[in-house]
This record gives sequence, C-alpha cells and structure tokens, in this order.
Amino acid sequence: MATKHELKIELHHGDLPDGLDLGDTVAVDCEMMGLRPVRDRLCLVQLSAGDGTCHLVKFKPDEFDAPNLKKLLGDRNVTKIFHFARGDVAVLLAYLDVLTAPIYCTKIASKLVRTFTPHHNLKTLCKDFLDVDISKQQTCTDWGGDELTPEQLEYAAVDVLYLHEIKARLEDMLAREGRTEMAQSCFEFLPTRAVLDLGGWEDEDIFAH
Repeated sequence: MATKHELKIELHHGDLPDGLDLGDTVAVDCEMMGLRPVRDRLCLVQLSAGDGTCHLVKFKPDEFDAPNLKKLLGDRNVTKIFHFARGDVAVLLAYLDVLTAPIYCTKIASKLVRTFTPHHNLKTLCKDFLDVDISKQQTCTDWGGDELTPEQLEYAAVDVLYLHEIKARLEDMLAREGRTEMAQSCFEFLPTRAVLDLGGWEDEDIFAH
C-alpha cells in the first residue's frame, strides 16, 4: 500500500508531458477557485497511476489547450477514477472541452454499498479501508496563485494517491452485494449528468413528476 512517506509529486505546467503512460486506470481529481464550474475556473488537475507518483497539471487563466491531458481524459481504453466525479467531470468539460469517460466514482460506489453509514467522504474511506489519516486542512485555499505551497501540493496529490486501492475494496463489496451492474450504470450516466449540470439542470430532478 502506498503511504504518505512514499509520495512523489511531479508538477507540470499547462499539460502532461509527451509520452507519459499512466496505464489503463488513472486516478483523477481537480482543484478549482470554488465549487461552481460556470463561475470558478479550473486551476489544477491531479493524476496518479496508483504507484505512489502523482502528476499535477497547473493551469494559468485562459490557457487550457492541454492536448495530452485531453487525449487521456477522452481515451475510452483508460478508466478514470474520481471521488465525486460529477463535479470534476463538469469542470473538465467546461474548461478543457472534453467529456471524460469511462469513469469510476468511489463516492457513488460507497453510497451504493456502504449503506450502513452516512459518511462517504474521501477522508473516511481512507481511514475505514486503509487505516490512513489524510489531512483536509487545505480544502479552502487559493488554488489560483502563481505558486503553490508544499502543503497545497501534498494535499492535491493525496486526493488521488489512494483511489486505486479504495476502488478495489469497493469493487469487492459491490460484487458481494450484487450491485456491480447498478454502479456501472450510474458511472455511465455521469458524462450526461455533467452536461445537464452545465446546461442549467444542476438542481432540478428531471425524473420527478
């Protein structure tokens, strides 16, 4: 199991480097100026192959070309693991103009199978599954500055460091409870959910009467 002591951070500006191969399952997370994609710009995208190395892509305002990152996010042969994919997929669509797929969302998986608890945040899953305590002290911080602090970089990296291991544990539980197909159907709907959110239906239940 990767621990905080094994964490390696590689910071990139504007895009992933050419030729980087992160395998067929990549953990992804985003940091923004706030929680509303139509208002709050994308500042940072974090990625990890689950090997203890986290690649952070930092963006300047209005510079979102990132062809290598876009190719990876849209690659149908690479599963992207998120925790609360709905928000990240929407902001990636808004700023990088790419509809991310296929997706695995650990928060949705947890809600579907860990019905014995109301706690499904990343900190709780790391503690319950891996006995790892992660810090969330940098949750409310300015991600848009020219330079990020070491504390910000570590916080961002840790958000993707453990997602492969959490996914494996949740997959076992979903299979045990017969909810794998249900989870997969939810994951497949997430790109459409992001389009609805950006289109103005973020709070309206279109399935209601």
